[in-house]
Amino acid sequence: MGTSAKELELLYRNRFGAFRNGLAPICGSFERAHDVVQEAFARALREQDRFRGEGSLEGWIWRIAFRVALDEHRNGHEVEWKEAFERAVVPDPERDRELSDALRRLSPRRKLIVFLRHFADLSYAEIAELCGISEGTVAATLARAHEELAKALTREGVGR
Repeated sequence: MGTSAKELELLYRNRFGAFRNGLAPICGSFERAHDVVQEAFARALREQDRFRGEGSLEGWIWRIAFRVALDEHRNGHEVEWKEAFERAVVPDPERDRELSDALRRLSPRRKLIVFLRHFADLSYAEIAELCGISEGTVAATLARAHEELAKALTREGVGR
């Protein structure tokens, strides 16, 4: 099926920030994430004929972007992209220390889903596609993560 350079360019222009924000925890900084996003879109452009239309174009590019980020992150050993969130650095902890701490305490799966939804701004369907789970599982995981975050922030006096 393939995709066009014009479609890729439009997606790049409209969603660059979401990709950068979503990848920053894996990359360790927004600057590195910026480079990873550019490389991911360059690979997508080179391999555009490989997009078969079995999911969304954005989901396909997210998978490419995670692979690029992990290639940079792994230092010679295999790391699954889900595992990268175990060591993820929460962006801008100086702005909201309590929230950063609460996010760090989430399980890797919950943290991943929260990041993909709130930092990468992916829809439930896109998260489900990327993670290989159902939209219902995405919704349930987010609900549990939100409850856990609310409890943590209330305990720390933030939610009062």
